[in-house]
Amino acid sequence: MKNTEKLHKALSERILILDGAMGTMLQRYNFTEEDYRGERFKDWEHPLKGNNDLLSLTQPKAIEEVHRKYLEADADIIETNTFSGTTIAMADYHMEDLVYELNFESAKIARKVCDEFTAKNPEKPRFVAGSIGPTNRTASLSPDVNDPGFRAITFDELRIAYKQQAEALLDGGSDILLVETIFDTLNAKAALFAIDEIQEERNIQIPIMVSGTITDASGRTLSGQTAEAFLISVSHLNLLSVGLNCALGAEQLTPYLETLSKNSEFYISAYPNAGLPNAFGQYDETPEFMAEQIREYAEKGLINIIGGCCGTTPPHIKAIADLVKNYEPRKINQFTNLSV
Repeated sequence: MKNTEKLHKALSERILILDGAMGTMLQRYNFTEEDYRGERFKDWEHPLKGNNDLLSLTQPKAIEEVHRKYLEADADIIETNTFSGTTIAMADYHMEDLVYELNFESAKIARKVCDEFTAKNPEKPRFVAGSIGPTNRTASLSPDVNDPGFRAITFDELRIAYKQQAEALLDGGSDILLVETIFDTLNAKAALFAIDEIQEERNIQIPIMVSGTITDASGRTLSGQTAEAFLISVSHLNLLSVGLNCALGAEQLTPYLETLSKNSEFYISAYPNAGLPNAFGQYDETPEFMAEQIREYAEKGLINIIGGCCGTTPPHIKAIADLVKNYEPRKINQFTNLSV
């Protein structure tokens, strides 16, 4: 059975578990500038510390270890270490030419570990989600308060960058493409346009997950959309799932997930932060406390895929997995309630 068929079968049977934060786990290694560089980039002219995507090339064992810990915590879906894997984001490190390799190798690492775990337990297949982050540019808003009409990036520039990343993620073995942490839906639409181009060119159907970010208590994305408007904006494609991640803790995310769940014909995903950050930027919610917050999602039948974002660790994912295994996944609506 192809992985896509296995994925749909698993989604029909249970709530699937997405992994937790990669960045939170990598912070524990306390990698130095030299660690980021490795032997290959020891003479690179620009600082590289903080380029977590590069660690797939210079510290692949660490990336593999993080993936393995999440799989041991019962994750069904592992995200590749490619959140900033576009030429746009890599320009900060003058590493645009490495983008294909970074994404390809990151997907290969995740694929290898997932295949190991699937081989041990074929009844619980594991899947690789190619992570496509939002980039550090926004297509809808001006970065210059004195020039509201100015844009730092064009739709076509985004499309080209996303297409290169998506192709490499697929070539490296990704089962799913995850367009995530969307703060500007126009950026996401460029990514979705690029993925649709690949589907047409390769004559394949790619399972696509889309995950937006509600940035504050206003219930809107950074570019001003409500959860309902965000859903309408991305529903033209045949998506695997739509959902929300980051910015908020589980409790704060609940009403917006209810909106998506009520109005969407796709599977629903959620991977909130471990609460809101404290004064030092740290996340304090314990695995047990976070799992209890997520119980409401499961009891209300809101979710099909659940995981964690900033501040979450393998114990958080394990606690969530143990909780939701007692609940049925959300039933798919046959007809959407939204009117465009």
